[in-house]
Amino acid sequence: MPPFMGLGTWAAFTQTPTGAMVMGDTVLFEDEVNAAMSTALENGLNVTALHNHFFFDHPKVYFMHIEGEGGVDKLAGAVRKVYDAAKQIRAGNSQPKDSFGAMPLPQKNSINAARINEIFGAQGESKDGMLKFTFGRPAKMHGTNIAKDMGVNTWAAFAGSDDNAVVDGDFAVTEDELQPVIKSLLKDKIKIVAIHQHMTHEEPKIMFFHYWGRGDAKDLANAIKGGLLVGGLLEVSSPLQN
Repeated sequence: MPPFMGLGTWAAFTQTPTGAMVMGDTVLFEDEVNAAMSTALENGLNVTALHNHFFFDHPKVYFMHIEGEGGVDKLAGAVRKVYDAAKQIRAGNSQPKDSFGAMPLPQKNSINAARINEIFGAQGESKDGMLKFTFGRPAKMHGTNIAKDMGVNTWAAFAGSDDNAVVDGDFAVTEDELQPVIKSLLKDKIKIVAIHQHMTHEEPKIMFFHYWGRGDAKDLANAIKGGLLVGGLLEVSSPLQN
């Protein structure tokens, strides 16, 4: 598939009363995504979506949408840095990676639930040595109340062992919460793997982003808790009980 078939990166600029606005879409391989995303956020751009366009593409291609406002020179410089970040990844390894490079998980899960429960101040749901937390928030769709059980929730699932664990999950955030919560997780080495919406016509507008982390279970839990605190989600949460 050549770039003409939908694999083109672009950035468009338009004048605003205070300078300029940029919007764009950046074509990235999996191992380039988080470096490019971190660079965008560090340079004043917003990341508004991350998703795929194809099935069975090799290597897997992701599309990261960006937006920003300000001086045109500053915006253009920020976009260039995003492109350079991806280029730097490829300079280090011409072939895209097919994993995060972490050691294999143990064959049997053995997450210490008490230790993680204490971090979140909530009782997680345990199953076969794994542990999961679900935090809901209120919203409405077509005048109907929807919340945790209708899919408006943030969740985190832990597997592996205390010193060799994985966490994956989904954050449900408002548009205003999206950038600061993503920044918090990236700072703590959590990988962002998708940013999108799950619904239409909901109030308030809810964005969802999926994440993945590897490391010590306690460190991973503290990283996710940090994101929850930044988004104010622990204050409105409703943990899933055993």
